[in-house]
Amino acid sequence: MTRSSAPGKVYLFGEHAVVYGEPAVPCAIERRAWVDVERREDDHVRVQATDLSLDGFTVEYTGSTDDRPDVDVPRPLVEAAMGYIDAAVEQARDAADAPDAGFDIVVDSDIPLGAGLGSSAAVVVAGIDAATRELGRPLDPAEIADRAFRAEYEVQEGQASRADTFCSAMGGAVRVEGDDCRTIDTPSLPFVVGFDGGAGDTGELVAGVRRLREQYGFAADTVESIGDIVRRGEALLRDADPDAPPADSLLAELGRLMDFDHGLLEALGVSSRSLDAMVWAARDAGAHGAKLTGAGGGGCIVALDPSPETRTALRFTPGCEDAFRAELATEGVRVEDGTRGETTDADHVDPEADR
Repeated sequence: MTRSSAPGKVYLFGEHAVVYGEPAVPCAIERRAWVDVERREDDHVRVQATDLSLDGFTVEYTGSTDDRPDVDVPRPLVEAAMGYIDAAVEQARDAADAPDAGFDIVVDSDIPLGAGLGSSAAVVVAGIDAATRELGRPLDPAEIADRAFRAEYEVQEGQASRADTFCSAMGGAVRVEGDDCRTIDTPSLPFVVGFDGGAGDTGELVAGVRRLREQYGFAADTVESIGDIVRRGEALLRDADPDAPPADSLLAELGRLMDFDHGLLEALGVSSRSLDAMVWAARDAGAHGAKLTGAGGGGCIVALDPSPETRTALRFTPGCEDAFRAELATEGVRVEDGTRGETTDADHVDPEADR
């Protein structure tokens, strides 16, 4: 049995605009998905989901998951969970040239499903890593990121970007612009996350922005303006000392850009009453800046605040179900031992070693 984990993420800047070739800067956070994979003697795939913001379910299938399982959880969530897991399995089989490989898979996650924190990317990244290791063909993080993107692209019917999967595979802060993906050095930023307990419909939100952009020139300009914010924020991070605590002046300017970004996303129709309430609660509590993170429509906001005030304020904000501090995850995908959260010495395997 092989266990791998991968982190979730928050967007410092750039969600939605990244779909149209503008840059984005997501940052990995220490909320992880764990995937256990054990090879079977037959070609069946048995999946046990113990969390994923669901009540938990177990299904077994062969071939594909076109016939969705009849389980007592909302069908859209089951379809999303199974779609990503199935796509990860197919990518692992292809990478290892083992088209008939069967697996027992257990998925556990402390990343809320569909909330804008990259739960699907983390599951796909960790799943591909664990499955290819179990087949004796471990991949380097960059190839895992590429294959995970292909999996998400298939499930999301061509509306995925490389941002989530690259960030989850590599860890830290990354810059994504089209197919150009790279890690960037950044100080450990003081993220606070607020969660309204909901989940937006990513496909519908992305499609809504697309319709606005096609119908109105000023909506297209808004998308480009988000790209300008990303470039300004990236320049600030590039000039900062990654080994020192972030200066107040850096946090203040990054926060101001986050506020601008949220306003533009709100104008594009992807915010919600609960997200706006949490954003304003964070700002009123003294956060340097706050914005929605992910597709929007519900889910999470991210704020910059090294003090406890924002987290406290969010916990007393109507509509906020949870608030927590999120440390920057400097490690991306990694292999674990049998205990959740503990790594082995095999974290950095040479992908050619077993070939």
